[in-house]
Amino acid sequence: MAIDTAHTLRGALAGAVAAGVWAAQQPLDKRVFRSSYDDAELLGRLVTRRPVPARVVGTALHLANGALFGAVYANVAPRLPLPSWARGPAAGLAENAGTWPLALASDRVHPARADLPRLFGSRRAFAQATWRHLLFGVVLGELERRLNTPADAEVPTYEHVVSSNGHGSIEHAVRT
Repeated sequence: MAIDTAHTLRGALAGAVAAGVWAAQQPLDKRVFRSSYDDAELLGRLVTRRPVPARVVGTALHLANGALFGAVYANVAPRLPLPSWARGPAAGLAENAGTWPLALASDRVHPARADLPRLFGSRRAFAQATWRHLLFGVVLGELERRLNTPADAEVPTYEHVVSSNGHGSIEHAVRT
């Protein structure tokens, strides 16, 4: 399988932007979910205990993780047997399901575990992480698709699955 460098770099850009959207909305979802779980703090406190540098370092690590995920996603997504609109959210939610068990390890061995909220077993933190991964996946999937669609390619429309009333197309439901 040949890897197109430009395609991969555009995927990395999409992943970094998606991680940035995640980080930007994080203060809001902390209020909505009433959970102090903060990914930037969790990552940053692996490196430093001081709160301000931890947030900066953690955000940088989070953006780098997003870029790496996006680079891989750009090369894997076209091979997924899903419609293009579902690939990003599916990838984000799959990552959440695969990495959530690490919350138990974080609760037990993270160097700053005494200063961080317990995650494993917290329904609020799990719901919050699920929301964040879904948002990341939606942004990643759509941005990567737009960045990596060739100019001469037919841009997919979703009119066949969604109608103007938001309930889908009865013709599509009957045909499938």
